[in-house]
Amino acid sequence: MGNTVAREDFEWVYTDQPHADRRKEILAKHPEIKALMKPDYNLIWVVVLMVLAQLTAFYLVKDLDWKWVIFWAYVFGSCISHSMTLAIHEISHNSAFGNSKAMWNRWFGIFANLPLGLPYSISFKRYHMDHHRYLGGDGIDVDIPTNFEGWFFCTRFRKFIWIVLQPFFYAIRPLCINPKPITRLEIINLLAQLSFDIMIYYLWGVKSTFYMLAGSILGLGLHPISGHFIAEHYMFLKGHETYSYYGPLNLLTFNVGYHNEHHDFPNIPGKSLPLVKKIAAEYYDNLPQYNSWVKVLYDFVMDDTISPYSRMKRQLKGEVKQD
Repeated sequence: MGNTVAREDFEWVYTDQPHADRRKEILAKHPEIKALMKPDYNLIWVVVLMVLAQLTAFYLVKDLDWKWVIFWAYVFGSCISHSMTLAIHEISHNSAFGNSKAMWNRWFGIFANLPLGLPYSISFKRYHMDHHRYLGGDGIDVDIPTNFEGWFFCTRFRKFIWIVLQPFFYAIRPLCINPKPITRLEIINLLAQLSFDIMIYYLWGVKSTFYMLAGSILGLGLHPISGHFIAEHYMFLKGHETYSYYGPLNLLTFNVGYHNEHHDFPNIPGKSLPLVKKIAAEYYDNLPQYNSWVKVLYDFVMDDTISPYSRMKRQLKGEVKQD
């Protein structure tokens, strides 16, 4: 089962997050990076093709034996679903149509959400902007686990279960930490998703519906791509709160592994983040980095000094503006 980890609270820090200052410094030295701050229109076509791929899969699994429905839900559906959540992450930063067409991005996010089976896009946008503005902010940044998560998931077996249940915690955590009044767009997102789910069930039956929902839940739980949830901000090295990953799974995740680069320049699409790293290599090459998300998952479970408490947390000062 493993021993209880030593950490009993979050790592409280009293400094600002490093990303804003580094962004100013990099732009002063490499102003050419500003040219990368533009939409990635290829993202639109990639998302459309991913939606079509999942629709095709929904049709193909409708008459399979249940064992094959489950197999393909994990082997294929989970990868597409998790990749789509990261496409929605890109869209939340207005990378599809640009900041001048913010609502186009919101509607496109609702469209991209459809093959996931669960309404996600609009709420994610609202909370994710807080994560960037107030990284580690107590009571604001819902990427930070709750005190219960840190206290309870403190053995190897429990940490393993925590990874399996990641989709549940990401869904319920905002309601515990920073509940917000529901918006009109969130209601539209919900109604559009329910209508789509009912249509899939009506057209192709329970196996297609199960494949859709199971793929999303499995893809966000115990899955190689899910290593990014832990790799991004869990403090494997004291004093470092954001980590980048430069391995091959970036090809499936819109370069979300370039996470220091993303937090430094959240208005640059994932497609261009490798170029940011290349241009400003002196700032990124010596930062802690990963080459395997699977190893991150393994180390998180097996290292008794790491737990959901292994996050930097800040007591915010001054006015806090939320979406």
